Amino acid sequence: MKKKVLSVFLCTAMAVSMLVGCGNSGGTEATAPAESAPAESDATADAAADAATDAVEEAEAAVGERPEGGYKFGYTCMDGSNPFFVILEQTIREEVEANGDTLVSFDPANDVTRQISGIEDLISQGIDAMFLNPAEAEGILPALDMLKEAGIPIIGFDTEVADMSYLVSYAGSDNYNAGKVCGEDLVAKCPDGGPIIVLDSPTMNSVVDRTNGFLDAIEGKGFEIVAQQDAKGNLEVSMGIAEDLLQAHGDVVAIFGGNDPTALGALAAANAAGLTDCLIYGVDGSPDIKAELASGESLIEGTGAQSPISIAKKSVEIMYNYLAGEEVDDRYPVETFLITADNVADYGTDGWQ
Repeated sequence: MKKKVLSVFLCTAMAVSMLVGCGNSGGTEATAPAESAPAESDATADAAADAATDAVEEAEAAVGERPEGGYKFGYTCMDGSNPFFVILEQTIREEVEANGDTLVSFDPANDVTRQISGIEDLISQGIDAMFLNPAEAEGILPALDMLKEAGIPIIGFDTEVADMSYLVSYAGSDNYNAGKVCGEDLVAKCPDGGPIIVLDSPTMNSVVDRTNGFLDAIEGKGFEIVAQQDAKGNLEVSMGIAEDLLQAHGDVVAIFGGNDPTALGALAAANAAGLTDCLIYGVDGSPDIKAELASGESLIEGTGAQSPISIAKKSVEIMYNYLAGEEVDDRYPVETFLITADNVADYGTDGWQ
């Protein structure tokens, strides 16, 4: 759509150049007094400039028009196998297809280089707009440049990019609070503090915010971080890391995982190590974690819950409002809260909240 505006502007600019050029080329044959030429040239240029402005405004007004055959949206997230993103993509697809439009998805499997290539391919397929969650906040910037160059608007979701000016808008959880509520719960249950392990993902802004919220909540409360490592938000990776760490730090009182798959990987490692008193926290509020909480027999102590369904629906709402020419805010925060064994029955274990 932005391409259409640019094309109209360029065509009109060329017309202005031709008009002005023609007015200046016949100087030796002109019969009007020389002093009148600048006034005529100015008038011609002003008229052409007004025409250019009108053309651009007309093209911009057409931005809200629905393409013949409907919109084609691109979609990519950091890890399409993560249950959080599975339900998020499914919800966006259902909302988009209910409007008669198309969603083309690409899963980079946590590889930002693959994600950039995938976005380049989506651009070549002629997408009208993009739903984007970055594998890396900084690493994704070359793809954002390509989308900007192609005039494709971007709605970001769940994880921020390093430069938010590329985005039309952003919908995501209050990730800092999601980590903070876990830390506050740990402080209440371990008032004497103790050694803990933190499994984060430094390249994922959402996990960085959660980790910062958790660490701020426990600061000055007697806790010692004996290990902090990148688990890449992945169950298998976190399980392997936790197995190694627990061999050296089997006395930890808690493990914090930046998302629920990380917490589940830590749980598997803790069970294998025979731990019985370790409190494990995650972030997501996934059905698997809620089932652990409901069992009453798990080391999983809590999860900073978010709603992928709410994020997905808000992202689609923002997208259609923008495409209709309506003004949208820079960001739309989605509530996060703590789920433990005490309140898990309020949210159920069969699906996402």
